[in-house]
Amino acid sequence: AQIGLNITQICLAKECSEDEIVEEVLKLNEDPRVHGVYLHLPPASLTSRVLNTLKPEKDVDGISDLNMGRLVRGDLSKGFVPPIANAVLDLLEKHDTSLEGKTVLLVGGEGSLGVALQCLIERRGMVVFKSHWSSKSLQRQVCLCGGTGVNVVHNCSRWFQEQQYRPWHLRSLKLQPLTPVPSDIEISRAQTPKPVDQLAAEIGVLPEELEAYGRSKAKVQLSLLDRLHTQPDGKYVLVAGITPTPLGEGKSTVTIGLVQALSAHLKLNSFACLRQPSQGPTFGVKGGAAGGGYAQVIPMEEFNLHLTGDIHAITAANNLVAAAIDARMLHEATQSDKALFNRLVPSVNGVRRFSPIQISRLNRLGINKTDPASLTPQEVSTFVRLDLDPSKITWQRVVDTNDRFLRKITVGQASTEKGMIRETGFDIAVASEIMAILALADSLEDMKNRLARMVVGTSRSGQPITAEDLGVSGALAVLMKDAIKPTMMQTLEGTPVFVHAGPFANIAHGNSSVLADKLALKLVGRNGFVVTEAGFGADIGMEKFFNIKCRASGLRPNVVVLVATVRALKMHGGGPNVSAGAPLPREYIDENLSLVAGGCRSNLRKQIQIAHLFGVPVVVALNVFNPTIEVKLFNLLSVAFINLYCIFSKSNFLDSVPLTGALMCFHLSVSPSFPQMPIVEKIRTIAQKVYGADDIELSPEAEAKIDYYNQQGYGSLPICMAKTHLSLSHMPDKKGAPTGFTLPIRDVRASIGAGFIFPLVGTMSTMPGLPTRPCFYDIDLDPVTEEITGLF
Repeated sequence: AQIGLNITQICLAKECSEDEIVEEVLKLNEDPRVHGVYLHLPPASLTSRVLNTLKPEKDVDGISDLNMGRLVRGDLSKGFVPPIANAVLDLLEKHDTSLEGKTVLLVGGEGSLGVALQCLIERRGMVVFKSHWSSKSLQRQVCLCGGTGVNVVHNCSRWFQEQQYRPWHLRSLKLQPLTPVPSDIEISRAQTPKPVDQLAAEIGVLPEELEAYGRSKAKVQLSLLDRLHTQPDGKYVLVAGITPTPLGEGKSTVTIGLVQALSAHLKLNSFACLRQPSQGPTFGVKGGAAGGGYAQVIPMEEFNLHLTGDIHAITAANNLVAAAIDARMLHEATQSDKALFNRLVPSVNGVRRFSPIQISRLNRLGINKTDPASLTPQEVSTFVRLDLDPSKITWQRVVDTNDRFLRKITVGQASTEKGMIRETGFDIAVASEIMAILALADSLEDMKNRLARMVVGTSRSGQPITAEDLGVSGALAVLMKDAIKPTMMQTLEGTPVFVHAGPFANIAHGNSSVLADKLALKLVGRNGFVVTEAGFGADIGMEKFFNIKCRASGLRPNVVVLVATVRALKMHGGGPNVSAGAPLPREYIDENLSLVAGGCRSNLRKQIQIAHLFGVPVVVALNVFNPTIEVKLFNLLSVAFINLYCIFSKSNFLDSVPLTGALMCFHLSVSPSFPQMPIVEKIRTIAQKVYGADDIELSPEAEAKIDYYNQQGYGSLPICMAKTHLSLSHMPDKKGAPTGFTLPIRDVRASIGAGFIFPLVGTMSTMPGLPTRPCFYDIDLDPVTEEITGLF
């Protein structure tokens, strides 16, 4: 206590076994609050197994085999030496005369202490003779030096040093590009990723901050944010795109290629932050989302399939809420107030107690009581009856599959449900509000509070009913406690990637998690780069990045990289429609300069203008598939109305290096503004300034919902438009930069836990369907090698 240390004594029973000692030591090893352990055990209990169970970095007595080996070898940069030996050397070095060449008689000191003393004395240039002597008084006097305390202080000092930012020592993986370029999965398999714990060590993640899921991926503890809270953030880069074709234009590929160029080639710390792909597109139309060519996240099979189970956790949590809703309505419809109360607050050993979540509900109802017996009959009725209106339940079940036949279903048809039949539906899992909460939460506590605030429906009296009212929000936090930690993977060149959260941009807010970005910004350091991606076109993903994600995170980007392809530019310049699974029309294969020019002057120009609405500088990156004269035309047109442009090719990763040079031009971040205005005006502003509409048209249902949200005090929440990603308008076939249209708002929903209002535009659905020939036709497994084929 005198030197500022907190000491805890753990007393074991005299007859405890070796297994019990080992179990206790293992607990101390994994406890981040414990910085050093001194094993004050009888000699018979200090077995080799016990000693070597203790982590060397916590072995303040310096007697484990690894610490003794380091001492004998002369490596004192890690680990510790026995503290008594250190104390003896400290006393010897206080003599005025030089110790070098002196002779030392070492009396007693058998075992590790004798070895340590001999090594340390000889290293100071002295000669050692050893002699046995049984006198105990000398030993007691030496022990009075308090060497263990010195070593604990030394260990704490080292621990505090380790908590500081660690410079990167990233070892890049070499690529061997081939011509012609192999398939994405073949390229991915040809590269052996580094063990994830090695990658973590290279970028300054401590072992105790890592939770490995196999060899190639790991969760990162949020405690890293606390450790590096004083570390300045790096530079923040957003990758967005023009309105894409159904085939995708390669934003993920550009994102990954950019961080590979920054880290592996320019030796600048950089991190990519990507969304986790949904199985819907993976088995449906678009395929995987690991990038492409020589700019991929690896192993791509693990990236595209399940990953660390976050989407499954979201599905389980979402559907637990749905089950709780229907069960509660059934029980309220079939039981009296007294029966409900007796079951909700059961008697255990003759005593009834409210759970903490029930006390929270009582407080919200204005009933400030904690004794169940003190409630009046009216208070009991108010407490036990949510009285949900079946026609105003907004919560739907989810599944991570494109299944159009689940868009509208009927539940409760079994006789056991006693006529509690109602219409409902399924959304795709990544459209769940819980996914949005995962992406926007900035801590475990914040996520728990957001989950509690989720509104699942309305009572017959018009009051919003939350997940906390259902009593389920604590259980949701338990289901999501691991999902909140970002997953770390790597690119083909061994640079780090965070994969976390996966909301779609057309039916949700379309960005990876706030926590992944914040962790990465700390890890890269002041001069590093974090490159994150917004889904679909800038009119959808980027607009929501600024209006929703930046509002939640408080972060501000330095620059936007806007990705375009000649294929998409031709489509917006008047080319025929592009359909997934169908051959490209000749206009996209043959040179056609007028189509490229038309696309640049319409959709590309409009998307750049959208970025400038937020005061952000723009770099346009052309993702090239086949270099032609069209690329030169793009360059000339781009220079006419933007500052910078670059060429990027997934088949030649070095093409992304000039893009990094363009990013170096921007050092100051911008501060996006969030104007406070009524819900209708916010919807109208997005429709007119971002999409180019003349006005909006609200359905009667949408108007009624907006009035209700205003009454409930939700009017200050940002807007998250659910709109087709295939056009700036609500009409997928209208390409370029349409004007003169009115944007129809069919419905308006509220994600109160996530913190936004989301209008449904036109016929937009929150459950995609499968095409005639889905991607799963080509996906297969070799039962002998267990290799997956057909993923892309």
